[in-house]
Amino acid sequence: MAGFYSAVDTRAQRATHYEDVTVDVQPDPERYLIQNWIISFANGKGAYVKENTAARSSNWHAFRAPDQEWERTHYQRQSKIETMVQSVIANARRAGAPKTFDKVWTKILQAHLGAWKHAEFGLGTSLMQAQRYGYTQMINNATLTNSSYKLRLAQDITLYLAEIGMDIAGWDDELGKKHWLEDGVWQGTREAVETIMGTADYLEQYFAINIVFEPLVGELFRSGFLMQAAAANHDFITPPVISAAEADYERNLANTIDLIYLLANDDLHGEQNKKLFQGWVTKHAALADKAALGLQPIWSMPHSKPIAFTDVRAQSQERLARILGELGLKR
Repeated sequence: MAGFYSAVDTRAQRATHYEDVTVDVQPDPERYLIQNWIISFANGKGAYVKENTAARSSNWHAFRAPDQEWERTHYQRQSKIETMVQSVIANARRAGAPKTFDKVWTKILQAHLGAWKHAEFGLGTSLMQAQRYGYTQMINNATLTNSSYKLRLAQDITLYLAEIGMDIAGWDDELGKKHWLEDGVWQGTREAVETIMGTADYLEQYFAINIVFEPLVGELFRSGFLMQAAAANHDFITPPVISAAEADYERNLANTIDLIYLLANDDLHGEQNKKLFQGWVTKHAALADKAALGLQPIWSMPHSKPIAFTDVRAQSQERLARILGELGLKR
């Protein structure tokens, strides 16, 4: 599991290209709109309201999204990832690689990678909802690109499993959905994801996914199981298909830490925000812990077991502690 972004304000005085095309695309009565919002709803509220989150800020526009992702670069990056993934799958199938997978590992991919795509889809859908309520275009942009990464991965997994399934006798495309809905191993993960999806506070959704769920469950399963165990079970295709998600998360984590750091250290609202964030950690870490422990039996399923669940779990706990330490928070 790679390192993560440290939220330090190194912004130059001069606007970056990203800021030139992104800042103030969505105006604000506190910035330029002297006659209030151009569009208001029937209840009198403007197009964007600060009350969509319990967090408070002296200046919501201070957030500048360190990953510097805007529409053009986002589409370019997604296109490159898709080209890589499809090339890997096509070349592997041409060489007959899926037929060499360990038979038990084949079942694991159908059942458990097939289940995981539903977690990614749920988180992507949650972020798609959350992005509508952010107070600034910068926040909305970072949240929406995060959603796009998640939905792309869910789609990649779906297509990947369908394609290799054409080369493996007895393949069942519906097995993943069945395990997601019925297998006790996955019900803690379902609860954690569905709790995030049902949360009304958009910033809590963004926080819960990137600060808590991803290190405790997402990286745990993707890096700590799939990418560790695949090659040992004659599967050299799954790791490159999944690897883009880990790079995605580093970008999303950088953005999230930067935004939460600004709010936690706000001159007027910092202490209030820290108490709020600490409550979110307590709530979502309990659910993520339950989800992670529920997944433990999967580590015992492959014939070849190159890494123990306890070792991966310890790494995920350490990862969370470092992230929280950046923000002045704790378990």
